[in-house]
Amino acid sequence: MSWNLLREAFLAVGMIGVLILSLWGITGQMPPLVVVESDSMVHDAESGEVGSIDAGDLILVHQYQTTKVITFAEASQPFNSHFGYSSHGMNGDVIIYEKNGKNGTPIIHRAILEAVPSLTQAVNDSAECNTSVYDSSLEACILSWDVPGTTLRNVSSISWVFDGNMTGEYDCQRNSQFDHSEAGIVQFLTIEEWKPRRAGFMTLGDNNKCSVDQGWTPSKGGVIGATGLFDSDGMGVDAVSSSHLVGIAGGEIPWLGTVKLMMSGNGSPGTSQVPSASWGWLFVSIASVLALPIILEPLLNRIIKGSPEVAEAEQERNYAGRLPVSESSA
Repeated sequence: MSWNLLREAFLAVGMIGVLILSLWGITGQMPPLVVVESDSMVHDAESGEVGSIDAGDLILVHQYQTTKVITFAEASQPFNSHFGYSSHGMNGDVIIYEKNGKNGTPIIHRAILEAVPSLTQAVNDSAECNTSVYDSSLEACILSWDVPGTTLRNVSSISWVFDGNMTGEYDCQRNSQFDHSEAGIVQFLTIEEWKPRRAGFMTLGDNNKCSVDQGWTPSKGGVIGATGLFDSDGMGVDAVSSSHLVGIAGGEIPWLGTVKLMMSGNGSPGTSQVPSASWGWLFVSIASVLALPIILEPLLNRIIKGSPEVAEAEQERNYAGRLPVSESSA
């Protein structure tokens, strides 16, 4: 192997290492990127819209311990300190979490609201909670809830309608061109008598109409018609607690994650949900990266040759070449 080839290999590895360490420094998270696999956050199925989260995008993952999660409720409530905040095309933060804290592919969905314990009672055993909720992380019974971004305080269950009346407007039919088999979904996101089993967030994919991840059951309420998500043990996803969070979705690197999806094995949808336009943009991106050195090299050489320093060095070499060479006799 020639020295030049070895040097370029070391340079490439070094550049990749610097890039990964830089992303780690920015996000405080390792790995600092996740690849989006599904279309649950897509805003436009054809164009692969930059600014929203599409299948095949790379998303920076920011450490949540140092950043507050701002919910859709908070960001869309008039006079709230977070009013107007948006991320990836809609109000509120997008979070990455593990379903009920179990192993498996993390979910990347928007935080709609947060159930915060209001009245609690410290206990030694969950059996002491009777009909209230026992939160193992708090080692306490949760007797009632507060919901930031709403007027709900000290309530035993959570009921709220995001109809735009002094609250955010969440239109369930916004993405009516998609069919994810939702049933009974009303016009606006309507939460009825939700009784979370722990403190945490209600979450929803932007492209899932109003089928929240926490679903609906007669016993714990939720959003009627929402099918919900299930963890690796077949249990329905409940409120997303802080211990289940992987991070908060940051900047987007569009299209490049499609390469990884092309090599995905079983258990992944692969590239089936990648927007059609993303393939064209991916080709353009790769072609641009490959063509850039070819375009820049002659331009940089011309700039370097025209610099005063290079001209001065050339003059010195020419002058040295004209000097007589002395010969020494033995």
